[in-house]
Amino acid sequence: MKLAMVGLGKMGANMTTRLLGDGHEVVVTDLNEDAVQKASDAGAIPASGLEDLVSKLESPRIVWVMVPAGDPTESTVMQLSDLVDEGDIIIDGGNSNYKETQRRAETLKERGVHFVDVGTSGGVWGLSEGYSMMIGGEEAVVTSLSPIFETLAPSADTGWGYVGPNGSGHFVKMVHNGIEYGMMQAFAEGFAIFKKKEEFDLDLAEVSRIWLHGSVVRSWLLDLIYDALKEDQQLEDIAAYVPDSGEGRWTVFEAIDLNVSAPVITTALQERIRSRDENSYTDKLLSVMRNQFGGHAIKKSGE
Repeated sequence: MKLAMVGLGKMGANMTTRLLGDGHEVVVTDLNEDAVQKASDAGAIPASGLEDLVSKLESPRIVWVMVPAGDPTESTVMQLSDLVDEGDIIIDGGNSNYKETQRRAETLKERGVHFVDVGTSGGVWGLSEGYSMMIGGEEAVVTSLSPIFETLAPSADTGWGYVGPNGSGHFVKMVHNGIEYGMMQAFAEGFAIFKKKEEFDLDLAEVSRIWLHGSVVRSWLLDLIYDALKEDQQLEDIAAYVPDSGEGRWTVFEAIDLNVSAPVITTALQERIRSRDENSYTDKLLSVMRNQFGGHAIKKSGE
């Protein structure tokens, strides 16, 4: 099957590699010319831009977009919609907001272009382990794309599936990432408690190794924790700053809109935001309040 990949960041490049390895023809383009050249060296067909890319495909064209959410995705999808023909397919495999996905799908539908949203999980490990893909769109169109999903998934019949109409793929991925926030926070807090219990001098890598098999909390996240801790348990060179890519926020907003209590995901998001404030005014004011009502000592800066 021949398709195009727009965007050769880590995931886009790794997806291209998996597709090429399974015999698919892949036309590629990216703003980074070096990335295009690297993909070309691996067997991909290079394109100088979107117009050139579309010209290298035969209808019905399949164009997979892997660019950052927001304006980059909006611009790319809209430009492609002007270049492709009725019956062609545009796939958004990034982490777009599902409401934007629904709007784009309606716009493309008016032009006779099919739109498929693929919530994609797997990160840098997707190249070797395969990707988990939650897919929204017209079911018949998704079915026609099965050879692509079977190649990108961990196996032909695991790790991917159709979840519903346009927007549902990105919606499921959004909540998936919100759950991920909570799981990561729980692991981080638990190991912080271990680290603080100095009298036991716990080997944290050994604890995580024990949990890898048979434990109720065994998971891929725990595998990654073990890999990290066996190299460095002190983490002294790691800044206590945790970004978020947006999906956790969207999940919290959605929970509020739906009147669903989601305290774990919400708290995990707040902790990430908190991590970025090295000089927390909140903590300073909390200390002042404790001093005011209870006479508790205030630790001065630098002490």
